Amino acid sequence: MRRVIATLLLLSAPAQAQVSSTAAPVANSSGSVTNQAVQVVPSRTATFQYNTFSCPGTTLHINPFLSSTTSWAQPYESHYQEPVFDTLDITGALDPEGNPVPDGRPDNPGNVLFYKPIRTGQKNNFSINGGITAQITIPLDRRHVRACQKAAEKQVALLDAKLADSRLNYEVARLKNCGELMKQGIMFHPDSPYRSICADVVLVNPPGVVPPHKHTIPTSSGTSETSVVPQQTQQQPSSQASP
Repeated sequence: MRRVIATLLLLSAPAQAQVSSTAAPVANSSGSVTNQAVQVVPSRTATFQYNTFSCPGTTLHINPFLSSTTSWAQPYESHYQEPVFDTLDITGALDPEGNPVPDGRPDNPGNVLFYKPIRTGQKNNFSINGGITAQITIPLDRRHVRACQKAAEKQVALLDAKLADSRLNYEVARLKNCGELMKQGIMFHPDSPYRSICADVVLVNPPGVVPPHKHTIPTSSGTSETSVVPQQTQQQPSSQASP
């Protein structure tokens, strides 16, 4: 209750005005201001596409701009003619002796003696403004972005494994076909542009096959030797008879 009464007293108290006799000069100025605004429109973030899903990422947009304005007045007048009036004042009144004297008013009011050119100062205004606007777009849901990035890594790993499998099939097929052709004595010409296809294929003796070779068998007299060239044979694995 006390607070309410104090508030009412403060509101109902007369206000005392201070009167000052100090002169306050006022200066007026006029001008024009042109405001130019550059609008930055939010754009879509950078998205990385992996087959059936896409992952957004942080994007920085830098947009340089250049704007110009031109203003002029029509009709254009560089000068105007200002009339110079006749202010001659010789007669119009009389002195005590009766002679004509000036009375303070022109003898020929409105009489134009000549026209004086006055520069207007009118001109065209040009302005050129330039600058750069920058905008950073960051996805707020970072949890889904990280999950999308992990899925993208898995997808890339699967693609790499598929590529390695295709490469293995190609290399094995190339090795097999080149080897079979080399066994049959079929090879590319040394000047052929496709000679490099089988250039790294080496044909060697397979395991378990005796290559062609020579043996020297001495005779009983010891005076002459006979060379025997055995045929190519393939060693067969030994087997034991069952009891």
